[in-house]
Amino acid sequence: MTVVDCTAFAGELRALAARLPQTPRADLDAFLESAQTAATALPGALATALDTFNAEGNQDGYLMLRGLPVEDEAALPPTPTSTPAPTDRPLLTMEAMLGVVGRRLGLHTGYKELRAGTVYHDVYPSPDAHYLSSETSETLLEFHTEMAYHVLQPNYVMLACTRADHERTAATLVASVRKALPLLSAEVRERLFGRKMPCCVDVSFRGGVPDPGAIAQVTPLYGDPGDPFIGYDRELLTPDVPEDVAAVAALSKALDEVTEAVYLTPGDVLIVDNFRTTHARTPFSPRWDGRDRWLHRVYIRTPRNGQLSGGERAGDVVAFTPRG
Repeated sequence: MTVVDCTAFAGELRALAARLPQTPRADLDAFLESAQTAATALPGALATALDTFNAEGNQDGYLMLRGLPVEDEAALPPTPTSTPAPTDRPLLTMEAMLGVVGRRLGLHTGYKELRAGTVYHDVYPSPDAHYLSSETSETLLEFHTEMAYHVLQPNYVMLACTRADHERTAATLVASVRKALPLLSAEVRERLFGRKMPCCVDVSFRGGVPDPGAIAQVTPLYGDPGDPFIGYDRELLTPDVPEDVAAVAALSKALDEVTEAVYLTPGDVLIVDNFRTTHARTPFSPRWDGRDRWLHRVYIRTPRNGQLSGGERAGDVVAFTPRG
């Protein structure tokens, strides 16, 4: 199952959202604790779909929840133009959905160097955004496994849509390693599996140094050779051996061939399996009219892949350690 139609659960989900603290950033710990309690009361079919995806994943590498409750356009504030969000901003329904659904999956996590260590991110177009930033709009945000260079990379990237772009042309592209693997030769798989390659890091993690170079080492394929995890970044992975360059190019081509475009509309929550996929976003044209595309993003860690060692809590903020 890749798409879960939640239309029939809208009333129950609105009731769960109403039980949460209505100013989440005023006390995020209390908010996420309430979200955990609410997560135990999710409608049975939705809870089962989330638990199954958490345990097994799927071929597509993502789960789409569609038809979740969302404010009417007239009731929404303007799309943000700055970050982080004000502490006193009232809870939005899609933020509530990210809280409850996210706690069903694992622990919300903030990254100290990213967005001032905040846990909830507004994602919106910005006219002066760096080309590697999620706030870029008129250029392609290239394929990447989110924070593949980070020892504590998130298990899931969750995106909730409060407002779509005007023309509905912005697509989130997802490419699953489970689909791409059969397109790779045995030789390429062997070259990529368990082999560390130099990788640069995003601007937020460079410690103020304009270009620190490839300070991380990322393994493109690892885990179970028959069903591997993926670490990939089209902009930042920089193999420096000809055989590695060729193997990464073959992987890149295979990912392109299995790419699926997902168009987020208000009331959608997209859950991307960040150890099984690479994702991107196509360009779109903002109008800067207060009604541009507005997503909400959270990162979720689970015990899988050693991302939790014990004692962690939802809302923890972790510091950067490059993979090596």
